[in-house]
Amino acid sequence: MNSSLRIVLSIALLVYYFCIFYFLKKKSLTLKYTLLWLFTGLVMVLVVIFPQALEAVLHAMGIVELTNGLFGLVCFALLIILLSITSIVSMLNDKLRKLVQQCAMYEKRIRDLEERLEQSMPTEGQKKAE
Repeated sequence: MNSSLRIVLSIALLVYYFCIFYFLKKKSLTLKYTLLWLFTGLVMVLVVIFPQALEAVLHAMGIVELTNGLFGLVCFALLIILLSITSIVSMLNDKLRKLVQQCAMYEKRIRDLEERLEQSMPTEGQKKAE
C-alpha cells in the first residue's frame, strides 16, 4: 500500500471516528450499534497499520490490485452492516405494528366504557323531570 493511500485512509478514519463519537454524544446512536461501527473502524485501522496482512489475504483470494480488494472488502462490510440494520428495522416495524394494534384496541375499549357510562348516568333533562 503506497503512502498516499495510507494517509488518505488515516484522514478518513479520523473523520469516521469523529462522526461516530459525535452521533454518540448527540444520542443519535445507541451504544449497542456504536460498538458495531467502532469494531468496523478498528478493522480499518488494522488494515492501515498492517497493510501486508491485507495484501496477503487479497493475494490468496486472487486479487492483484490492493485498491480493488480494499474497495471490495469495504463494500462487503457495508453490505453486512446494511443487512443487520435492515433486520433491526424489520423487528422495530413489527413491534410498531403490534403497538398500534394494541392502542386501537384500548381506544375501542375506552369508547365502549364511555358509552356505557353515558347510558347509566341520567341526563340533565331526566334530572329536571324528576
